[in-house]
Amino acid sequence: MTTYGQFCPVAKAMEVLDERWTLLVVRELLAGSTRFNELRRGNPRMSPALLAKRLRSLERAGVVRRYETDGHPGYRLTQAGEELRPLVENLGSWGTRWVGGLGEADLDPHLLMWDMRRTVPVAAWPRERTVVAFRLDGVPAPVARWWLVVRDGEVDVCDYDPGFETTVTVSAALRTLVRVWRGDLSWQGALRGQDVTLDGPAEARRELPVWLGQSALAAVPRP
Repeated sequence: MTTYGQFCPVAKAMEVLDERWTLLVVRELLAGSTRFNELRRGNPRMSPALLAKRLRSLERAGVVRRYETDGHPGYRLTQAGEELRPLVENLGSWGTRWVGGLGEADLDPHLLMWDMRRTVPVAAWPRERTVVAFRLDGVPAPVARWWLVVRDGEVDVCDYDPGFETTVTVSAALRTLVRVWRGDLSWQGALRGQDVTLDGPAEARRELPVWLGQSALAAVPRP
């Protein structure tokens, strides 16, 4: 581990946390991911080898604990890791307020759909199986179609047609949908300006913004 050669507690903490991707791995663990593949889905551009390396580093630092269930490994934050929650939340709020620019490289449909999958307000959805299809403009065909499937409180996201009847289809540019999810643009504004269009029964179209909601940081006030 690289050191700063300082006794300052901030410097000692950064020796653990400032390696590339480390805090994003912690972010995923705080969001509830416990399996290696879940951590990868939350960081889709991180290689498996690097993720394994970062998990080992965090384990050695006492931030993460590895466990096994039925022979399958999982990861949980220790007390030291859980105490990073306000730090990560405050970093998210600061980034929302002061780092607003989005480059093309920041627009990742895998991360958008994974974030939706784990935070949609499931209690607002019908109890019967409900399928929301997404058509994303301006992205390569292999990542332009997605399906969010909710049934009995369980949520799944697919990049292939699951074969169920679609309740409502959302069509938008990836950048627009990311901006709505982040709270840079409201659902009402996006729909009114037809930046986002919905296809389906009137009731489903009316409920769609409630079903999907926005990210946990969308409510952070902007300057």
